[in-house]
Amino acid sequence: MKGRLTILCENCVFGNIGAIAEHGWAVFIETDQGNFLFDTGQGKSIVNNAQYFNKDLSTIKGIIISHHHVDHTGGLLDVLEQIDKVKVYSHPGLFKNSYVIDKGKQRNIGIPFRREILESRGAQFKFNTNFREIVPDLMLSGEIPRLTEFEKGSKRFLLKTKEGYAQDLIIDDQTLIVNTEKGLIIILGCSHSGMINIINHIIDKTGQNHIRTIIGGTHLGPASEETKEKTIQALKKFDIEKIGVSHCTGLETSMRLFQEFGDRFFFCNVGSIIDI
Repeated sequence: MKGRLTILCENCVFGNIGAIAEHGWAVFIETDQGNFLFDTGQGKSIVNNAQYFNKDLSTIKGIIISHHHVDHTGGLLDVLEQIDKVKVYSHPGLFKNSYVIDKGKQRNIGIPFRREILESRGAQFKFNTNFREIVPDLMLSGEIPRLTEFEKGSKRFLLKTKEGYAQDLIIDDQTLIVNTEKGLIIILGCSHSGMINIINHIIDKTGQNHIRTIIGGTHLGPASEETKEKTIQALKKFDIEKIGVSHCTGLETSMRLFQEFGDRFFFCNVGSIIDI
């Protein structure tokens, strides 16, 4: 597969006056098999930034959603308004209600739209739990096995049960994989399953060890020091050319990754471009 990735939504923007940053994530994917969108940010910047970077949302033939959280789904309705009908690939848990408790108050952090509203705007949902191919050389991870002992997920994310709140393990967390002549490009959402679990799963499913580039949210920002350190040490054992972390990684952890990986590391922010 050949083409280009352009970051439309992310927490930071540098040097692109007119583009907007927000706590969110979205990647415009141009390929020789059509254009796709991975995640949609919160909804505050996706349309503005697409226009700023001259990316025509009406050309998208598929939208891929990494997981249900609002900072990845909040722009979905605005994107659909730019398109007639489009396939939306996601986990069947997309519409679950999930929460965090802030200062004693419950806050819903899931997708802010009902399924029937999105379908009335042209969304054609294609749900999956297993590894699948969207088009040749563009693959969606499916559910990620949780195998490492140090990637336990955040206890901050909650589901309601009859017995009260329980930890949301966010099993809907999915990653997008682009197969290129020079290796895999891995596009993370938030890595709620753990970066190492994700990479191991992708290597197992594709049979390829060489990772050309890995970008996206790592969720290492709020992780414990033990999880950060063990993740960094495990990352060093993989065959990775470039690491462009973003979104939920945090500046402190990003700097630690820069110290470890040197010129193999880059900040992947609004306007960053990765050639496929």
